[in-house]
Amino acid sequence: MSIVDNRKAFHDYFIEDRYEAGIVLEGWEVKAIRESRVQIKEAYVVVRGDELFLFGAHVSALATASAFTHPDAVRTRKLLLHRAEVDKLIGKVERSGYTLVPINLHYKGGRVKCEIGLAKGKKQHDKRNTEKERDTKREVAAAMKVHRR
Repeated sequence: MSIVDNRKAFHDYFIEDRYEAGIVLEGWEVKAIRESRVQIKEAYVVVRGDELFLFGAHVSALATASAFTHPDAVRTRKLLLHRAEVDKLIGKVERSGYTLVPINLHYKGGRVKCEIGLAKGKKQHDKRNTEKERDTKREVAAAMKVHRR
C-alpha cells in the first residue's frame, strides 16, 4: 500500500532500475508517516562512505508526539539495503553518472519501505517529448471514448 509518491521524479528523470530499501526511523516518525504527514518531492539519496542516506524527506511531527524527543522534520535518514545492492548502486552513481531518487514510500509487512530509483537526468527537450506523448495518448483515449458511444 503506497503512502506517498514522488511524481516529480518521473518528470525530471529516466528511471532505469528500482530498489526497495528499509528506512531507519524514530517512533514519532512512524506515527506521522502512518497519518500521511510525509512529503518526498524535494528528497534525494546521497552516498556517504559505503552507506546510503535519504536527504530532504519532510516528516511533520504530530501534536501528540512524545515530549521527550525533539522532532527534526528534515532529518537525514539511513537507508537499509543488502551490501551487494549498495555496492552496485555506489558503483553506478560514481562511475556512470546516475543519480538515486526516492520514488515512493509504502508499507510492506507492517514496515515502512522506500522505493529508490537509479535514474538519469532528463534534458528539457526530453521533458517536452514526454508531455507531447502524454497529451496525444489522452487525446486518443478521449476520441476512443467518444467513438464507443
